[in-house]
Amino acid sequence: MAIWMFRAGSSGEYENKFLEDNRIYLTWEELKIDLKKFQSKQDLYNYLLNDYGAEIPGRARNWAAQIWPIAHEVKVGDWVVLPSKMKSAVHIGEVTGEYAFDKKQSDPYFHYRSVKWFATDIPRVNFDQDILYSFGAFMTVCRISRNDAEKRIKAMAKNNWLAKDEQSISLSQEGDSESAESSMDLEQYAMDHIAKHLVRKFKGHGMARIVEAILKAKGYVTYRSSEGADKGVDILAAQGSLGFGSPKICVQVKTTDAPVDRMTLDQLIGTMHNFKADHGLLVSWSGFKNSVDKEIPSQFFSVRLWDQQAIIKELLDNYDKLDNEIRADIPLKRIWTLTNVDNE
Repeated sequence: MAIWMFRAGSSGEYENKFLEDNRIYLTWEELKIDLKKFQSKQDLYNYLLNDYGAEIPGRARNWAAQIWPIAHEVKVGDWVVLPSKMKSAVHIGEVTGEYAFDKKQSDPYFHYRSVKWFATDIPRVNFDQDILYSFGAFMTVCRISRNDAEKRIKAMAKNNWLAKDEQSISLSQEGDSESAESSMDLEQYAMDHIAKHLVRKFKGHGMARIVEAILKAKGYVTYRSSEGADKGVDILAAQGSLGFGSPKICVQVKTTDAPVDRMTLDQLIGTMHNFKADHGLLVSWSGFKNSVDKEIPSQFFSVRLWDQQAIIKELLDNYDKLDNEIRADIPLKRIWTLTNVDNE
């Protein structure tokens, strides 16, 4: 059994379609040709270079390496990893169908495989850093195999999607389909490192300390409940010099290993009424189940959701305004790097 990574667009724009259709698509625009037509990867390379517009050999070779597998290498029973761009989570499924080409589909959904998504919204932080490194390759399709990843991901599936400490190993630079010609998403790699640091440094009630520091940096006066019984609220926040202004916000912070469900959202809404708050902020390090995501439109003017990705974004956006103690616990430095935009 092999494990393959597929991306649902550079910004995750196709993610919901992948999940709702129970398919993986090869989202190469205007590639309206049956890939089974090509008997070898060299034939595909020649087509991409001469007829599809790759223009230069390096780009055609790179594209061929990503396009070839869905029709010729992926097998029924293989697993598919779909790293989310919408949240700090990973979806995993099993390939259940052979390669299909349907020219009647709208662009770019001509090529697909049927998939059974058996594990969705797995928090990224559950995976060891070297596996996340593989998930960060700047490729739309690649096989995940470095550092015995297939065996370790299967072991996670048997352990409630938690990695065993003894599984973690140092990053290997051995060549394989993940790394041979691909660059890495340095931004996502940095975010994963920050996430690992935060979850180690601020377990449990400590995450509420980070959220409170961010709210203070945004100009709120806050009250944070002591560790233990919190009566449904971890932080109260309001504008104004004494905190008597609006908006008044109730904040609930969850750091469980599993995504938060609809019941937790309902509890926060009830707490907002009890505290006469204008708004609520539900913070979940491990993200939210689909039942919560579906409530976003109806609660848009009342509640905001922060997952791991949102927490780190707010942390970075307000880092210069955080108190010195928090910055000492989270030492960050801004760097500049070129963006790999074409993967040539």
